[in-house]
Amino acid sequence: MSDTSELSGEAREGLAERLALVRTSVAGAARSAGRDPAEITTIVVTKFQPLALVRALVGMGVHDVGENRAQEAAAKASELSGTPQADALRWHFIGQLQTNKAKQVRAFASAVHSVDRPALVAALARAGEAAEGVGETAPDLDCFIELALTDEPGRGGVAPGGMLDLAEQVLAAPGLRLRGVMAVAPLNEDARRAFARVREASERLRSLAEDATAISAGMSGDYVDAIAEGATHLRIGTAITGKRPERA
Repeated sequence: MSDTSELSGEAREGLAERLALVRTSVAGAARSAGRDPAEITTIVVTKFQPLALVRALVGMGVHDVGENRAQEAAAKASELSGTPQADALRWHFIGQLQTNKAKQVRAFASAVHSVDRPALVAALARAGEAAEGVGETAPDLDCFIELALTDEPGRGGVAPGGMLDLAEQVLAAPGLRLRGVMAVAPLNEDARRAFARVREASERLRSLAEDATAISAGMSGDYVDAIAEGATHLRIGTAITGKRPERA
């Protein structure tokens, strides 16, 4: 049975207030940086949040949501399939992605922000070809190359020196569209300085692929710095959604 639950009135009101505050803040940061707010996409990160919150966001004019767990995201997308909300949403996969989950993610995502190795490029391309092989439509998948800004173990991303080689593989892969770069600011570095490095990497990428102009950077605590350094896609969670529900 599909999940048709709704947020309580109080929860909906709080969500609307936080969303409005972030929208105002993003617009103000863009203008302060001499940029047009319309060129910035705010992706609301809904991991661990109930489907009711996603439905409420759509009703508030949100079109882009982000998830970082393949199974959870696929379940939410499946529940919404065939509804008006589904037609209004673009799902962004923003977490580390195992190659054996590529087919699952390709089935619902409009974009993957965490492309960081050749094996994943190949898996995502194969997933699209497999769908077409059984008569399904496989639209091009937007891909962001994730940059490693730290040597911290367990963090994803390609080393800056390997970015262009990986970009060439994305450009050559069928069904994939190279949009730009993505990064997470390290905890032990000034965010503005980290995002300046991402901007420089983006400039190098455009020397290879002039249309790959997007920069996915900035989260709840540092999106103002990301905007100042040219971010086009923000990944904002708790500043909009509020505290995450407790996990079992």
